[in-house]
Amino acid sequence: MWSLPLFPTQASTMAAKVDALYFFLVAVSAFFVIVIATLIVFLGIRYRRRARSEVGGKVVPSLALELTWTVIPLALGLVMFAWGAMVYFAQATPPPETLDVYVTGKQWMWKFQHPDGRREINELHVPAGKAVRITGTSEDVIHSLFVPAFRVKADMIPGRYTTMWFNATKPGRYHLFCAEYCGTKHSAMTGAIVVMDPTEYQAWRSGGVAEGSLASQGLKIFQDMSCATCHRPDGEGRGPNLEGLFGSQVELADGSATTGNEAYIREAILSPSAKVVAGFQPLMPTFQGLLTEEQVIALIEYVKSLKGRPQQTPTGK
Repeated sequence: MWSLPLFPTQASTMAAKVDALYFFLVAVSAFFVIVIATLIVFLGIRYRRRARSEVGGKVVPSLALELTWTVIPLALGLVMFAWGAMVYFAQATPPPETLDVYVTGKQWMWKFQHPDGRREINELHVPAGKAVRITGTSEDVIHSLFVPAFRVKADMIPGRYTTMWFNATKPGRYHLFCAEYCGTKHSAMTGAIVVMDPTEYQAWRSGGVAEGSLASQGLKIFQDMSCATCHRPDGEGRGPNLEGLFGSQVELADGSATTGNEAYIREAILSPSAKVVAGFQPLMPTFQGLLTEEQVIALIEYVKSLKGRPQQTPTGK
């Protein structure tokens, strides 16, 4: 069955789970379509009017029948809901240890960035048997990264980050597509994910020339933009200390709190006045239009690399 073009190969840990749920839904739907269509035809023939003067008899509802066709669909609906929720949460929750890759959709190409600084266009190399988390956005319109063999898809939306993950089980070359119409060359916005044996992947990583890690590139941008004058590690600058920011809870000036994840750091760079840290004034200028998405990603990786003490909010400012 998997040799038919209708059914892509199962090449990830989630593929079989998604397929099992899908075929269960199809089987239940087909069963009820057949049963209902058969009953419509049978009852239409069996109880048709045979004479113009014929009048239908009084029908006495059956409590048992009413309960049967109420309880059975309800039970099936609950099974579908629970099963679907389990698959959804499994797909939405990456394992603790992942290989992080960034992707930026652009009319009409996919630009991938590895943490070591290596870049790829319309092609992504990953090791087999290793969970890969992809964090992505778009430079222009909504794109959707879809890998049929892995049964994963995520929309790449301008101005925000979305994530998806997979664990490829079979070395090979697998198609990726844009599943959201994005313009005249939408059908050409394709690519491939190359799944390699772990030893071959390590050889591939050491074979090319990277431009330094994303964190080191982010440090250079951080220095070039004079960010260090405000975000000082001693906490005495006009902006908060960034050490230990990633993954921590950030207290905001309006009394609320947020998590210092990739989305928050991106927003702080491009729209700094949207969420002002408690104890600080909204003095930071926006870098919207001054930095590319790739440069923003590099800055995020730099902030993530600052593993010092957790950020402290000064008082009295």
